Amino acid sequence: MVAIRYGKVSITGNFRENNEDNYYVDSTSKYFLVADGMGGQCAGEKASQLAIELIPQKLDELIRFEDAKTDNVIPAIDEAVSHANVEIMALGELDPNCRSMGTTIVFVILVGDKFFIGGVGDSRVYLLRNNNLHQLTTDHSLTQALVDAGTITEEEALTHRYKNVLYRYLGTKDGSAGTQARQLEPSPQDRIILCSDGVTDGIPDEKLQELLGQSDDPQQTAEAIVKAAQEGGSKDNITCIVLFVD
Repeated sequence: MVAIRYGKVSITGNFRENNEDNYYVDSTSKYFLVADGMGGQCAGEKASQLAIELIPQKLDELIRFEDAKTDNVIPAIDEAVSHANVEIMALGELDPNCRSMGTTIVFVILVGDKFFIGGVGDSRVYLLRNNNLHQLTTDHSLTQALVDAGTITEEEALTHRYKNVLYRYLGTKDGSAGTQARQLEPSPQDRIILCSDGVTDGIPDEKLQELLGQSDDPQQTAEAIVKAAQEGGSKDNITCIVLFVD
């Protein structure tokens, strides 16, 4: 069995009136989710809430978490996320207050002794292993697409005007196009963070790496990261879940 300790923090931040981020921590540490909602009034809050309610229900229905066989896990994850996407789109059509609402989603799911990690949108999952920080998810943003095409550099992407414009998120047809989930064999001393872009807008990767490695308390670590992002000028809601593998 993989032993996990975790910490979690979500704040509205300095520039928003309400918190459109949501997160979910399974009571038995089978899965962890972070969602960053978007859309006027309370629509973004509703979209992210729906994601973190519906995806766990479907994961519990489709996955045998103790099973060492993992062949069907990624299709099951994609089905769970697609189910939430369809429901978010349907509510957007039915309720004028929820029109054009959407949300990102990132997840870490433990099946047997393997992690499955992925997402849709520009929330991220990072791994700190042997003092090296690795981004495990790909942003579905226009700037990342431009970087991938070689049109702009990583440095230019940090301040690009399309930095926060997404081409895939839950609430659109493309939200059901898969989560690009990947497997990860856990290793003792691994540290993993799931975060909304409120974290990464406020602190660079170098600072994130430093903070992830500083404390042996995951809750303390999560609080330090959110505080640093807030003090670093993040203009969004700020949410993270930090996982320590023992």
